[in-house]
Amino acid sequence: MRLVIGSDHAGWPLKQAVIDHIRSLGHEVVDVGSYDEKPVDFPDIARAVAKKVTSGEVARGIMVCGTGVGASIAANKMKGIRAAVCHDVHSAHQSVEHDDVNVMCIGAQIVGPWLANDLISSFLAAEFSTDEDFRRRVQKLHEMDAEG
Repeated sequence: MRLVIGSDHAGWPLKQAVIDHIRSLGHEVVDVGSYDEKPVDFPDIARAVAKKVTSGEVARGIMVCGTGVGASIAANKMKGIRAAVCHDVHSAHQSVEHDDVNVMCIGAQIVGPWLANDLISSFLAAEFSTDEDFRRRVQKLHEMDAEG
């Protein structure tokens, strides 16, 4: 799978460990920044991640910021994005299985590298359910997106 990853300065220290883990699973990673600890505005990075996902250039995105919350809010402002903060393995896979989440946001100040690796493995292994109820609900999200 081809993925995009982005981080703000608070997520930057964890980002390389995340990239290394994703590559160890056999996936390709497109890194849209940040590239050092210098302050950067998370909405700018979230926009770059979202554009790669909605263009179809990548299958899914991962955002790493301090808590994951700001990244999630920013990513969800972009049409076609369903982003979720995931700090537990169950949410990491169920967000994809039930809600077809295409951007996972994690907080570097909340989780360490070991948990981040587990979250990412769970997120990437998950597939959107074929259950009619989940499909209907996500279709309603698409309709809400189209309303603006």
